[in-house]
Amino acid sequence: MVNGQMSKVKCSQSGFTLLEIIIYFAVVSLVLLLTSSFIFYFMRADYQTQGNREVLDNARRALEIISFEVNGATGIYTPTTAATQLSLETPRYLPQGETTTYIDFFVCGTRLCLKKESQSPIFLTSDTVQVNSIAFTQISINGAMSIRTNLALQYKNTLGALQPAVTLYSTASLRKY
Repeated sequence: MVNGQMSKVKCSQSGFTLLEIIIYFAVVSLVLLLTSSFIFYFMRADYQTQGNREVLDNARRALEIISFEVNGATGIYTPTTAATQLSLETPRYLPQGETTTYIDFFVCGTRLCLKKESQSPIFLTSDTVQVNSIAFTQISINGAMSIRTNLALQYKNTLGALQPAVTLYSTASLRKY
């Protein structure tokens, strides 16, 4: 007491109040939530784009190979040809001493395969895509044989996201030598 009067002592407190801390954590949490949402969105979009590209590249490549082989074939080997398998008689890839040989296109497991006579199958699609369906249809117009190929591929789902898929059609004619 000074001169009989009580003096007020002024306390200076530094720091944050509970309300300021709660508002700070709410703002930081909101920023982190928005940032992680954008990152997740862009990762998903990248996955979708990569899947679309992979599926389309595999389907195009497989159809180009099938068309190339059909164009060079001299006939269709019908005893083994079914809607999901194509067997072609071809003068390509001849074993020694032979004048003709056979190649087959079929699904082995979840991938599309090409098998040359007496050789192991060759995968035409990568292991990142699976064949949903394949159909070969013989078409004859004025005696000319053609093969219509319907190929449906899908990206193998590893992230639980949407699965990119594509269905392509191609028609190729046999050429007689």
